[in-house]
Amino acid sequence: MAKPGYGKRSAPGQQARTRNDFCLLPTRERYVAGFVDHLPDGAAMSVKQLAKQLPLYGQQAIGTALKALSVAGHLRRVRCAVGAGDETRWVFRTFWSRTARDNEWWNTYLATKTASQTAAPAPDTGPPPPWAASEETPPPARPESPPPAGQNPEPTAVPHQRTPPRAPDAEPTQPTREATPSPAYLALARLGRDDHRLALSADDCTTLEPLATRWLDRGVTLDYLTNALTAGLPTQVDSPIGLLRRRLIDKLPPHLPATTTTRPDTPTPTRRLLVECTDCGRPGPPEALPDGLCRPCHQTHTTTGDTPPDPTQIAAVKAHMANLRDLLKPV
Repeated sequence: MAKPGYGKRSAPGQQARTRNDFCLLPTRERYVAGFVDHLPDGAAMSVKQLAKQLPLYGQQAIGTALKALSVAGHLRRVRCAVGAGDETRWVFRTFWSRTARDNEWWNTYLATKTASQTAAPAPDTGPPPPWAASEETPPPARPESPPPAGQNPEPTAVPHQRTPPRAPDAEPTQPTREATPSPAYLALARLGRDDHRLALSADDCTTLEPLATRWLDRGVTLDYLTNALTAGLPTQVDSPIGLLRRRLIDKLPPHLPATTTTRPDTPTPTRRLLVECTDCGRPGPPEALPDGLCRPCHQTHTTTGDTPPDPTQIAAVKAHMANLRDLLKPV
């Protein structure tokens, strides 16, 4: 099995397993496909690990077989970013489908929310560490020893239970700007980091925030807002707040009514997965890697991978090698 976040993932909607699966593939590809199809989800899918389990072929042969299976529509290698902020990391998955799929099906599936959730590792639901309970549970009280015989126990004073001092009632504090910044405020604050000519102070961002919020209320994205404010800047900006205020007012986009043009059965797009080239590992969007191969690898596969060698060339190579052997014989 692979580490959490890696390994095999089964694609949905596959046909039931039969004896004639992969019967149209060559012998080597059929052998590798049958083994991969019986692996459980989460199993390691690297060329090195598969070569250890398949004694008939080495790593190079396994890599060539996986490349052929990708072209046949049975697998796609993807990488997905999980986490947020500084804790973001990439996880690698190999989606497998017993039923061969075309490029359109793979592109549509990899753009859905289901594929991203399948590629992401499952959350850690293990039991809490043993020291967590010990920190919350107070130690048991030690039993008092009985008094000696013949002596009356003297009344002991009950220790006064100290009550922690109560903090004075304070008025509820209002959330600060740093605690709950709006998307419009953050977009304005990032302008100066992307281009020093548009550096704004905190008061400037607060002043321009209502104008930027009007843009977002009209359905534009943060990227659209940023591009509209940063496009065609002069060489020197003397007053960033004045320039941005003018642009926020003059370039305000029109309000468009909300329309529902998507069909109910259309999958909802989400954060896209990056497909890896099955041969060289180069990442890219699904539509840029047809058959799971980048452009150079796909061109190499289509020009040389399926073209049988010329019998004349084979005979010429054999004759040349025989001549070299004769020359190496001792006189």
